[in-house]
Amino acid sequence: MHKFNDVTLLITHYNRSSSLERLLNNFRDLQVEFSGIVVSDDGSKPEHLDKLRSLSEVYRFQLVTTPQNKGLGNNINKGQDQVKTEFTLYIQEDFVPKPLFADKFPIALDALKADKNLDVVRFYAYFTYPYLRPFKAGFSEMIFSVLPWFHRYRKFYYYSDHPHLRRSSFFKKFGRYKEDIPVERTEYQMMMSFLKHKGKALFYENYNDLFSQENSSHEPSTVTRNYWRESKNPLIFIARHLYRQVRFNLDLLTFKKHDT
Repeated sequence: MHKFNDVTLLITHYNRSSSLERLLNNFRDLQVEFSGIVVSDDGSKPEHLDKLRSLSEVYRFQLVTTPQNKGLGNNINKGQDQVKTEFTLYIQEDFVPKPLFADKFPIALDALKADKNLDVVRFYAYFTYPYLRPFKAGFSEMIFSVLPWFHRYRKFYYYSDHPHLRRSSFFKKFGRYKEDIPVERTEYQMMMSFLKHKGKALFYENYNDLFSQENSSHEPSTVTRNYWRESKNPLIFIARHLYRQVRFNLDLLTFKKHDT
């Protein structure tokens, strides 16, 4: 049994109670336990709320609800507000931990405890961060620089809402998640705040060995990305690359902590 008394598992949920059950069951199968579990729900349908209440009796989690959907920012904020431990493991409900996670997680936690300047340890991504310095046990330090030879625009994706371990005092340094704006803007604003306030993070390079993201036809993803961001058209890809280079650099120069 792996018991982490100084870590709370925070899970954001919206209309995917079966996925949530799968996530919690996988942690149980891996014999990984935390000080507590907080499930923050974003105004799910009654049938999902009923299942959440039943699951809370089985998995002993604290359920935080809202009468109507208020978006990603509100969902994370109200969940994080309930965390009392020093560290938070944040995961969205459609992720599944793999066996190796149980071995790597203590290394990530020890790294945060040892380095007070370290803010986040990332366990998953859609792509490998472009600038890394080896740390240990498969983890690497993420390197962000505005110098021109750090030219890849993906360097700006330093922060991500994918599964990660962070200090529960995260809001004190980087501010709360922006509310009442589209999900992509919420993610973008936190990404810029993390860079502006000189966040420090580790990244697990073989991230597919720790988690998988699984969406079924029964419970598909509830996030729809726009055409501009997802299109594979070569011309759009080039235009998007140039636009991001200019936009990200300008936004980093002008970003204000409380800017919406």
